Amino acid sequence: MNDASARTVDPVVKRAADVTYEAVGAADGLGKGVLIDESDGAPNFAIRRFTLAPGAEVPKHTNEVEHEQYVLAGEYSVGIGEGNDVEEYVVSAGDALLIPAGTVHWYRNDGDEEGAFLCAVPNGDDAIELVE
Repeated sequence: MNDASARTVDPVVKRAADVTYEAVGAADGLGKGVLIDESDGAPNFAIRRFTLAPGAEVPKHTNEVEHEQYVLAGEYSVGIGEGNDVEEYVVSAGDALLIPAGTVHWYRNDGDEEGAFLCAVPNGDDAIELVE
């Protein structure tokens, strides 16, 4: 038995009212709430909930870690890739995305409804680098 499997993790139930949402500096209209992460005792992953206001755009950027996303509400565009390998997708509730670490991506909400998505990432640093 290795040290990781010997650790005991306590269950956590965090109520919606206990999640604080903060503006994300990289984009007007983008909010982030951390649902569960290592500060709650989660040993491996963090789950975050993002909101994307109508008219909001998140600039092209990369993240140091992979992202798995699940769209909860709204309809918005997600651009993935760069150069000749750019794809833009319109996503809506029920869609899921995998954005590998280091992949250029961006978001744009052209609709009248707020978009919302869950984002699961490995615990630890998630350095964001804006791409011009």
